[in-house]
Amino acid sequence: MAKITKHIDPDIHFRVLNALEENPQITQRELAQKLGVSLGGINFCLKALVEIGHLKINNFQKNSNKSAYLYLLTPTGLSNKAMLATSFLKRKMDEYKALKMEIDLVKSKIKDSNLMNRGSR
Repeated sequence: MAKITKHIDPDIHFRVLNALEENPQITQRELAQKLGVSLGGINFCLKALVEIGHLKINNFQKNSNKSAYLYLLTPTGLSNKAMLATSFLKRKMDEYKALKMEIDLVKSKIKDSNLMNRGSR
């Protein structure tokens, strides 16, 4: 039977790896809140990251009542995170440039509209 690889959005992929590198003991719920992703989406992403070899998940005991997880990036995950960071930054810079152009256009239209309204009084 062929192994089915799950598709992970590259921005979420990067942001999850980045957050886990910063805080390997974060809970899935905390991670979901931090990234603005559903808990189910985080669970799906974590399973996919384990499946593709970017993440290892280890159980450990915080106290006698709870088990918790430690999320560790693999060497492949760390390497891939660097590549994802580069493409993430490029996408965000492109989005920023497009948004800045749109903002400048709207500001210009508002300015022109205000000048026209003053001139017609």
